[in-house]
Amino acid sequence: MNVGIFTDTYFPQVSGVATSIQTLKNDLERKGNTVYIFTTTDPKVPKDTVEPNIFRLGSIPFVSFTDRRIAYRGMFHALKLAKELDLDIVHTQTEFSLGMIGKFVAYSLKIPCVHTYHTMYENYLHYVLNGHLLKPYHVKQMSRLFVAGMAGVIAPSERTYDTLKGYGIMTPLAIIPTGVDLSLFQQAVDTTALRQKWHLAADQKILLTLSRIANEKKIEVLIKNLPDLLTTDPRLILMIVGDGPDRADLDELVDQLHLEQNVIFAGEVDHDHVSPYYHLADIFVSASDTESQGLTFIEAMAANLRCIVRSNEYTDNLFADPSLGITYDNSTEYLTAVRTYLEQRPTTAHGVKVREQKLYSISAEAFGDRVLDFYQDSYKYFLKKKLANKPFKGEEYYHD
Repeated sequence: MNVGIFTDTYFPQVSGVATSIQTLKNDLERKGNTVYIFTTTDPKVPKDTVEPNIFRLGSIPFVSFTDRRIAYRGMFHALKLAKELDLDIVHTQTEFSLGMIGKFVAYSLKIPCVHTYHTMYENYLHYVLNGHLLKPYHVKQMSRLFVAGMAGVIAPSERTYDTLKGYGIMTPLAIIPTGVDLSLFQQAVDTTALRQKWHLAADQKILLTLSRIANEKKIEVLIKNLPDLLTTDPRLILMIVGDGPDRADLDELVDQLHLEQNVIFAGEVDHDHVSPYYHLADIFVSASDTESQGLTFIEAMAANLRCIVRSNEYTDNLFADPSLGITYDNSTEYLTAVRTYLEQRPTTAHGVKVREQKLYSISAEAFGDRVLDFYQDSYKYFLKKKLANKPFKGEEYYHD
């Protein structure tokens, strides 16, 4: 199968979406398919760089979200390429520029177009005129309009699925959690060099958070809770891996709380090199309440690192067993969970079994299999709809 993935975000941009796409691409190709990535240009990629099966369209920084980009040209060039590549299916991964181009290409070539709905946009409205321009109603309308005519939509979690159903979307929906290439995180790692780089003692405990440094990630909550934890262990370290628009604000907060010796900003780390950071840490922590497919949570789990994250429908399901992680609703619960995990690290047979079962369900292999099945179902739906020349109800999607 020749698959065209259309996305505004791809490496070298660091994001969960880029990681998800690369994971899918690699697994589909391991199974004999050919995957072509249509994405934006990036300042970090020289124009003369040769990237097999990756096509970049001219782009500019996105308004109020300048570390992300949108294409401003290339629609007909993408169509020409897609014809030459003989695409069987288009898989869009954004609702913006490349998403619209992907829909145009699929419509022009008369092939199915499916979509993965990655982002809960209602949590990001503050990026556009501080939330004064767009409201949740606009997100609902935009989402319904974009997926209209699609052959299927992937929701990475039950939370996303329920949100889309709440929008009244009739396009066939399927829940397919994003997978992780477990081999990247399960290999033994010598963290000695990393400890030396950051001047950490061999017995020093580390809380790790890894994400884009932006308001919605609520990293400031982790920093504000750190002084309480230091009364238990004054040498405790909070390591923040990532970069983003709110880095200066966090630097200022660390200075105000006099935590310079206990907070490390490691900066942005290429995804291929993040595994040692997971293995270095004792606990992965997060205060974000917007996660609908927390890939860093899954990567931490793959590295045998327990997680303490904010409670929501998605995280409560992911960390249903305390051998994997704990969810919390407030600072008191967070502090208790951290202290509990710092004091003991169970290695029971039950914990090992639970982790193995969970990891298979979120593996790249299982992810790729589910998406391939979804493509086949979407193709059947596309043909039925085309032959019948009428819309179908979502439940008809699953029947021949």
